[in-house]
Amino acid sequence: MARMYYDEDGNLDLLAEKTIAIIGFGSQGHAHALNLKDSGMNVIVGLYPGSKSAKKAESAGLTVKNVADAAAAADFIMILLPDEVQKTVYQQEIAPHLKEGNIIAFAHGFNIHFGQVVPPDNVDVVMVAPKGPGHLVRRTYEQGQGVPCLFAVYQNASGQARDRAMAYAKGIGGTRAGILETTFREETETDLFGEQAVLCGGLSALIKAGFETLVEAGYQPELAYFECLHEVKLIVDLVVEGGLAQMRDSISNTAEYGDYTRGPRIVNDQTKAEMRKILSEIQSGQFAREFVLENQSGKPGFISMRRQEAEHPVEEVGKDLRAMFSWLKKM
Repeated sequence: MARMYYDEDGNLDLLAEKTIAIIGFGSQGHAHALNLKDSGMNVIVGLYPGSKSAKKAESAGLTVKNVADAAAAADFIMILLPDEVQKTVYQQEIAPHLKEGNIIAFAHGFNIHFGQVVPPDNVDVVMVAPKGPGHLVRRTYEQGQGVPCLFAVYQNASGQARDRAMAYAKGIGGTRAGILETTFREETETDLFGEQAVLCGGLSALIKAGFETLVEAGYQPELAYFECLHEVKLIVDLVVEGGLAQMRDSISNTAEYGDYTRGPRIVNDQTKAEMRKILSEIQSGQFAREFVLENQSGKPGFISMRRQEAEHPVEEVGKDLRAMFSWLKKM
């Protein structure tokens, strides 16, 4: 069993004299910045000129600078920007201001692992990745709890990179829940695989296929929506709380029998073979190359797919039904 590290394993004193720059103030950025500030750290926020987030950060009592000035002023630079913009921002705004002994940090390993960001040899490169959305990272911290985190060291120039990463994880509340050590490669490849094969790609394809099957067989789209999309949350919540066993314990015997006997016909050997292919595309860098080229060419395929998916009947039916849910909530 992998070892989890907790509050007593992290030492905030390692960051006490340092200026921490959070680059970006989105979902993760706002949570990291505010949690670190509340943990007594010296935090600044780096944003592009004209960013809508500047007012939010300033009203929360944080100092806001442009990215280059924040990088120049900081000892510890946490880059919390979308994967596809990190390379450009790093090369233009951050790299010219790096000094020996600085720490560059990420919450996802994509750009380091796939060579989009290549740091100099004289800085520490670490990762601290909360396993939850930013609003949860912030809310749990305010409640005296935390969200579990992964942490990793890619480059240990100072000899203290691992301890500094653990200190940062403690500053955002991660060690309250537990932090787990990994590598940039392992985090990147498992994260991409989970997103593509199960959490986003697999699940959304399964929902749409189930919905289409019922509607094509003549059933009401509204019922198909309830059975194949709406109730996913009920099942997932049970799984998260107590694993597959608790979920199966909570459903009817009819549903449990159907699970055992029909589930393996949906996700079968052919599905797993395709999963292995998806994993090998991630491991070989094929997916990363495809994603980088798509962004370099202005995202034509991405934008087209996004538009097509938004027009799927499950979205239309869902919009109408969800409007009724909110009407009921107001009663």
